[in-house]
Amino acid sequence: MAISGPKALRSLDSAVRDIRREENQIAKRLARSSERLAKVREGEAELFRKLAATRLGINRLGADGQKQIEGRLFAAEKAARDVLKKHASQIAKSEKQLEQIDKKIAANAKARQDILEAMEKDQEKLKILSDEISRIVEKDPQYTKKRLRSNELRVIAEEAIKKTEQAELDQEQKGQPYRQDALFMYLWAAGYGTKNYRANNLIRWLDAMVAKLSDYQNARPNFAMLNEIPLRLREHAQRQEEAAQSVEDELDLMETQAIEKAGGAPITKALSNAREKLDQIDQKMLEAEDERDELAVQFGDLADGKDPAFSNAVSDLAAALKGRDLEDLMSDARKTATGRDDGIVTKISDTRARAFDQVNEIRELRERLKVLEKRRRELEDIGWEFKKSRFDDPRSQFRQDELVGDILGEFLRGAITAASYWGQWQNSQSWKAGSGDWGGGFGLPRQGRSNNRSRSNSRSSSSRGPWGNSGSKNSRSKNSGKTQRSPWAQPTRRGGGSSKGFSRPRSGSKGSRRSGSFKTGGGF
Repeated sequence: MAISGPKALRSLDSAVRDIRREENQIAKRLARSSERLAKVREGEAELFRKLAATRLGINRLGADGQKQIEGRLFAAEKAARDVLKKHASQIAKSEKQLEQIDKKIAANAKARQDILEAMEKDQEKLKILSDEISRIVEKDPQYTKKRLRSNELRVIAEEAIKKTEQAELDQEQKGQPYRQDALFMYLWAAGYGTKNYRANNLIRWLDAMVAKLSDYQNARPNFAMLNEIPLRLREHAQRQEEAAQSVEDELDLMETQAIEKAGGAPITKALSNAREKLDQIDQKMLEAEDERDELAVQFGDLADGKDPAFSNAVSDLAAALKGRDLEDLMSDARKTATGRDDGIVTKISDTRARAFDQVNEIRELRERLKVLEKRRRELEDIGWEFKKSRFDDPRSQFRQDELVGDILGEFLRGAITAASYWGQWQNSQSWKAGSGDWGGGFGLPRQGRSNNRSRSNSRSSSSRGPWGNSGSKNSRSKNSGKTQRSPWAQPTRRGGGSSKGFSRPRSGSKGSRRSGSFKTGGGF
């Protein structure tokens, strides 16, 4: 069952929100585990102080030794206890900041959905005008002539591209033996046999010997031809593309004029303004997501005990508990049959077991948080490409509803990569029936054109939005002197977002934002 572009985007947004929510929950659990570990260490220190007091006079521990142990442990305990209070306050503050930025992101997403709903209503209004617009353009014989010419030029351009790609493939395959011949490539790089060759008499004589040995004179023209043909074909294909685009720009202008005559100008202007607002919201969401990511990093570091004051206090406490004198104290207590000693020793052993469990739990939570962080960023990248490609347009649809179901689940489990998941979105996308390129999705397919042309050959260049350059009212700069983009044009990709990588910009002082890594450690 097909799923619409806006609904698909809502599902992606919902998945990102779920990941963020789980990130917050894991970070909170991590914070609690870190604090519990610190308190367990506090309890262990207190037990050791009690044990030292109990053992006074029984073994080699004297009054001075007892005071030294108690003083060291008490100082470490107090420092850890004081820092814990401050740490809890910092955690609460950081958590509140995350909640506020999440609300801000949700508000922008809601505003975006409201605009898309309004756009869909405007598109329906234009669809009602379809018959009138059709009559206007079909009365103009120049329109039919240009339409046919545009189709011809587009076919020519597509064939030129195919020939260019084949020539480039031949250049790579057939040119390999030449590139592997060190003598040939030496002479080629020196420009031997051309007017650019420069060398003294001795070098010329030696190069002539090399040329004869490698049959350079016969091989050079063939290699030169292999390199030259793709360049010339690429230039030819570019000229054909420009010629086709020029005619289509003229068709755009005629269509825009027809829309205005039919009374659709206010609607198309509203659509153009809506797209501009979407672009503005997208920029705000990008900034908000980056801000949230930085806050999430800070929250994660706090939760994981990366705060220097907290980390140092816990490290000092852990170090105080590893003294040789404490191990001797435990050993002596085990050798004597004193009920009170045995009880304290048992409690210390239990406390150490709880500390071991907490350390393992912290390690697992760190790993889970690292995975969630990576998945969330990848989904943010996919969402960016989704909107950039205009796949959220109400006319856009996807034939695989599993993309927001089972396939999404596979991605979240790590069974498929982000690139593969985005590639499936691209392959599944199409435009609703009746969203032909001159009708812009409003039931007005341009006669003589297929509605299923590949997106790479659609009427607008990859840098254009559905109602102008990147969604703006004018598809050309003011100084270009060319025509305005037709509001009827079918949305097309605006570049980036290939299956090999994502184009979402990443800001912040952390550069790559840790590239999915999560620091470990924390003084435990």
